[in-house]
Amino acid sequence: MKTLGIDWGKHKVGLAISAGKLADPTEVIKYKDEKALIDRLCRIVLKNKIEKMIVGVSEGKSAKKAKKFGEQLSTTVGLPVEFVDETLTSKDAMQMAIKAGVPRDRRAKMEDAFAAAIILQRYLDR
Repeated sequence: MKTLGIDWGKHKVGLAISAGKLADPTEVIKYKDEKALIDRLCRIVLKNKIEKMIVGVSEGKSAKKAKKFGEQLSTTVGLPVEFVDETLTSKDAMQMAIKAGVPRDRRAKMEDAFAAAIILQRYLDR
C-alpha cells in the first residue's frame, strides 16, 4: 500500500511517501492558497497511486487546523486520512537530515519533508 505522509504548516507542507515499511522524504511545498495546495496534493496522490494519507498533528489551535485540513483533503481526494502525533518531529528531522548526509544548505529546505517522513514512519511502525 502506498501511503503519503504530510507535515502540515500554515505556509508549507512536507511530504514523504512509503510503498512498504520505510518512509522516504520527497518534497516541501510552499503555498499561499490552501485550495491550490489541495489541488496539487490531488495530483501527487494520483501520480503516485497513493491509497492512504497520514497527517501530523501537534497540540492546541495548530492541531485543530491540521485536522480540519486533513478532513478537507480526505473529502476532496476521496481517500482515508489518519492523524499521528508530530511532537518533536522538527528536531528529529534535522538530526535525520544530518545522519543522511544532506548538505547544510539543503537541510532547511527539506526539514519539513524529513518531518513528514518521521510522521509517516511513526504510523508505519504501529
